[in-house]
Amino acid sequence: MKTQEELGVPVPANKPLIVRTIKYVTKEQREYALEKTEYSMFSFPADLIFVDFLSDSGSGTMTDFQWAALFHGDESYARNKGYYVLLEAVRDTFERGDDPKKAINLILTGETDVKRLMDELYITSYEGGFVNGGTHQLVRPNAFIVPQGRCAEHLLFSTIAPILKQKNKDITYYIPNNGHFDTTEANIVANGIKAINLFSENLLDDFPYNEMDRRNPFKGNIDVKGLENLIQDKGVESIPLIYITITNNTAAGQPVAMKNIKEVHKIAEKYDIPLFFDACRFSENANFIKEFEEGYKNRSILSIVKEMFSYVDGFTISFKKDGLANIGGGFFFKDRGVFHRKFSIDEDIGIKLKERQILTFGNDSYGGMSGRDIMALAAGLYEVIQEPYLNERKSQVREFARKLAQNGIPVILPAGGHAVYLNMDKFFEGSDMRLEDLGGVGFTIELLKNYGIRACELGPFAFEWDKKTPQQRKGILNLVRFAVPRNVYSASHIDYAVAAITELYHNKEKIPKVRISRGAELRLRHFQTGLQPIYND
Repeated sequence: MKTQEELGVPVPANKPLIVRTIKYVTKEQREYALEKTEYSMFSFPADLIFVDFLSDSGSGTMTDFQWAALFHGDESYARNKGYYVLLEAVRDTFERGDDPKKAINLILTGETDVKRLMDELYITSYEGGFVNGGTHQLVRPNAFIVPQGRCAEHLLFSTIAPILKQKNKDITYYIPNNGHFDTTEANIVANGIKAINLFSENLLDDFPYNEMDRRNPFKGNIDVKGLENLIQDKGVESIPLIYITITNNTAAGQPVAMKNIKEVHKIAEKYDIPLFFDACRFSENANFIKEFEEGYKNRSILSIVKEMFSYVDGFTISFKKDGLANIGGGFFFKDRGVFHRKFSIDEDIGIKLKERQILTFGNDSYGGMSGRDIMALAAGLYEVIQEPYLNERKSQVREFARKLAQNGIPVILPAGGHAVYLNMDKFFEGSDMRLEDLGGVGFTIELLKNYGIRACELGPFAFEWDKKTPQQRKGILNLVRFAVPRNVYSASHIDYAVAAITELYHNKEKIPKVRISRGAELRLRHFQTGLQPIYND
């Protein structure tokens, strides 16, 4: 008899105990709502949707462990107990590997020994890592809580931009990445720096769907040769940071290999450039490394995460991603590391960042978040590295992609860890749909109108193809993303989506071209512009 591992299907990792009924909305009602919201995916009321794949950012289901932690939330203005718990959870997750201390249990079990609480949680001293503690966090702050990832990006780039101008106002600065996501790029550009995408050369290569369980080419890797060429061409002084996004959301959610991280680390070390992660889906990336990269099969997720982060000098993170929590973000850098040394010119860079954090988001111990959310987030850091959860999530996304591929839909393969991406260039192959016709947007409009399914265009519209130079346009893909929120949808939701996407693919001649009716020059325009589909009949 086969073992549970040999059955060929994942072992169930959870059982939902709360059901939310979906409203029945007619096509005519959705069409009316689309017209009144200027055909914007970001303006359409979520309550009128059957299946929502717009984003998995904060839209996943929290676990019972997180709900229990939430009730321990402390709303004190300064130094709420959740602040200390979260800092310990960050140390456990990114630094301690297989030796976490799990100080959160002191709170959840109602520990009353004050000396123990002081010694193990409240009055502890740490230095040298991503999260200083005690007086070290006061003198050299290096851990910053914010409401979400884009806030961390804003905090970082708006703080270093004046320092770069002070260093040399005549230089054009560049930040290379394996794939800047929309808000990352926008925050970089808003601060007078240029964002460069260095996608892996094999990103759009064909891949057989029946091989997804056996191998992975790590298409999320950064182009190492391209990185070296950029540094040589622009000059070391023009590159203030190197970024790696894990997993690579812009590049179809593809994972990054540990080998690639090591190679980039060597380059960063060679040129004395700080290396950062956009770490939103770190645990999913570690899970791919464990499954497919040689030498990691018998390693724990935490030990792999520890190794990954040993190669970087800092990271920004949206804690809303990777199934962590409904809200939260952070910015962390190594105490006395390369970033600290290079940007502490006339004052400690951590002090400057802390001042901006307080001015913009609030006191450093809550950073714009409620105490309840801080506790739920800290609990989520322990949940998100659990292999049964990671394996089931990955399997659901993989099955979504497999079913689309079996129906002939041009989906990027292998599937990533959190979403399925359609290649819209191949989707409209043979038609008269040009890149500037925003066919991906037209597809999302028709999918929502006809079937009540919301997805997100990540192509020429979202990344402002028409406002870029020919060179910059090379860093724009033409994709539509279906982000799958964690623990929310069942096989029936996925099957419904596959049937709807397939039907649209077979009737793609009916998908309208789209023009921007309002706000074409706005930044981050896919969040706020008006659109108008152009139908032939």
